Amino acid sequence: MPKILLVEDNEMNLDMLSRRLERKGFDVVIAMDGSKGVDLAHEEMPDLILMDMSLPVMDGWEATRRLKADEATQDIPIMALTAHAIAGDRERCIAAGCDEYESKPVKFPRLLGKIQDMLGISDE
Repeated sequence: MPKILLVEDNEMNLDMLSRRLERKGFDVVIAMDGSKGVDLAHEEMPDLILMDMSLPVMDGWEATRRLKADEATQDIPIMALTAHAIAGDRERCIAAGCDEYESKPVKFPRLLGKIQDMLGISDE
């Protein structure tokens, strides 16, 4: 089963997303700040990272830059999950190293479709 690292500091979002992803068959690992997210990415080597961009300790922008600059983690796809949804925010996320972008509030069916596309799996 594909492993997803969910880096999110909002407990309600964390609970909702992790439960729904687990029900869809994903193994979900959780970090509540960017620094822990970077550490867990190295420890767990997930198939995909869902990265909130507004995080404590180290924000998602810096965490993404560090992961993409590191040879060990640079190939792990990262999807930005962010309330930053004004013109140019998607481009800023991509420029920081994210491979995909999803605005909050998250629409789970659309998010799931993007995850499946990024992981190359079909909807069953």
